[in-house]
Amino acid sequence: MKNFAASALAVLALASSGPVLAHGGAEHASEAAPAATPAVAATRAALRDLWIGHVFWVRNVVDARFAGNAARASAAEKEVVANARAIAGAIEPFYGKPASERLFALLAGHWQAISAYLDGARAGDEEATKGAMGRLLANADEIAKFLSGANPNLPYDTVRGLLAAHGSHHAQQISQFKAGQWDAEARTWEAMKDHMYVIADALADAIAKQFPDRFR
Repeated sequence: MKNFAASALAVLALASSGPVLAHGGAEHASEAAPAATPAVAATRAALRDLWIGHVFWVRNVVDARFAGNAARASAAEKEVVANARAIAGAIEPFYGKPASERLFALLAGHWQAISAYLDGARAGDEEATKGAMGRLLANADEIAKFLSGANPNLPYDTVRGLLAAHGSHHAQQISQFKAGQWDAEARTWEAMKDHMYVIADALADAIAKQFPDRFR
């Protein structure tokens, strides 16, 4: 996964050669869908690798904590944070360092809410899981506002819906781990994976649409 993240960021850096755009601005805006150029395809693949890394490492944390393996959980938690940094870094060439740092903070909040939900579920604490889910949905709202503010091709309602569904997948997976429902968890994993592709492709296409000259 570390190699995936490194290659993903390299692809995005190549695609973004040109002036850096400050968060909230627009270099180019076009109503046409981005052409299926090699640069667009490569950016989609790079972002897919990064977002799959997110669910991969979170699942490793879930597995390790339910198994009571603190060392393995700690190692996986570090990878979750590193992956969040890589996802945030992927937007820096387009929107600048402050935007990258803001996205990292938001993704950290996403992870903290998942972690709290996981601990609440392990303890059988319904109030804790309810509160964590509230934080997860509030965080989805914040990320949606941030992304839609940076890129007019990412409608707030659409992004928030995608992120809310993603949070629900995490909660469902955690519940299935707790209940030992492995067949159901396998199906949830497939749904999570496919959903990550949807989110990654939406981001890649929106960036390519906003900066068409960098993707010709």
